[in-house]
Amino acid sequence: MYRILIVEDDFALAEAIRRQLESWGNEALCVQDFQNIIPTFTEYAPHIVLLDVMLPYFNGYHWCCEIRRISNVPIVFLSSASDNMNIIMAMNMGGDDFIAKPIDLNVMTYKLQAILRRAYDMSGSLPFLEYQGAVLNLNNGTLDYNGKSIELTKNEFRILQTLMENKGKVVSRDALMTRLWQMDSYVEENTLTVNVARLRRKLAAAGLPDLIHTKVGQGYIL
Repeated sequence: MYRILIVEDDFALAEAIRRQLESWGNEALCVQDFQNIIPTFTEYAPHIVLLDVMLPYFNGYHWCCEIRRISNVPIVFLSSASDNMNIIMAMNMGGDDFIAKPIDLNVMTYKLQAILRRAYDMSGSLPFLEYQGAVLNLNNGTLDYNGKSIELTKNEFRILQTLMENKGKVVSRDALMTRLWQMDSYVEENTLTVNVARLRRKLAAAGLPDLIHTKVGQGYIL
């Protein structure tokens, strides 16, 4: 089951698209707040975004650029302005496809299914992880928060990735060391402590001082 975010201000059309997609076994969410789309995007963590070009406050091209700052998730534009210039602009802004209005819901569904298969059948996972507004980009190993990009070392990235994959659960020190060991040379316990401390300093400097908690005798938890 894929999660699909629908960014369309024609609420009747958005609802029709949602029902169509859910009838195919997907999960779909219609954006309600068109002034602040990114918080909805990061919280919902969709596999694909359906994005109208003409929207209140900011157009779809703006939101495509904002999404592309933090994610490579597939984006499909919707627009009644289906001239070549708009299609070219949509692709240049980072779009993956363009569907002209009026929309044939069946054709749209087959297009989306094809894009989803290409994007996820091989990888099997989303290209980012999110926790409380902090977005970890799995493609380039950076953490984005509040408009800032935080550079991480290889081990810092792996530690944070493991914690984010298990958000809300305690991850033991042994599990973290095994994660690092599997991907690199053996990691001593003191090395893990040093890396966690360095990661915490970076997070604190970015405005996330309490993201990682220590559970004495157990490990770490977000």
